[in-house]
Amino acid sequence: MSISLNPYLIFDGNAREAVNFYEKTLDGKITGIMTFGDMPEDPDHPVTDDMKDRVMHAHLKVGDADLMFSDTFPGMPHQPGDTIQIAIHPKEEEKAKEIFAALEDGGHVIMPLQKTDWSPLYGSVKDKFGVTFQVNVPDEQST
Repeated sequence: MSISLNPYLIFDGNAREAVNFYEKTLDGKITGIMTFGDMPEDPDHPVTDDMKDRVMHAHLKVGDADLMFSDTFPGMPHQPGDTIQIAIHPKEEEKAKEIFAALEDGGHVIMPLQKTDWSPLYGSVKDKFGVTFQVNVPDEQST
């Protein structure tokens, strides 16, 4: 089985500042920053002007480790101290479904597993212990 894990840090509008800070502080290398405004328009989930510059996903490489970052949507709950999630990257979709179902048992789904612009299967779930996991099958084009 091939799975990797990494911390996923959530911010309330200052993720870009944090990524730049950690890049300098930890001698890391930013490998990408995508904003909500970079995504294709979706009438079911419109992106307002104040959301367009917020970071949807950023990736910082620190040695052999990966740190990932995101901003919340404006108005979404954000509790400082409750801002770290665990990103799981199983290579197989069936394994992703199995992990997601196990984490969902006694917890609750934040975003159901589904195809996204960056992944054939992505979802997030808070487990029964209050830990939030993002399950993300890597897109074969980006692996």
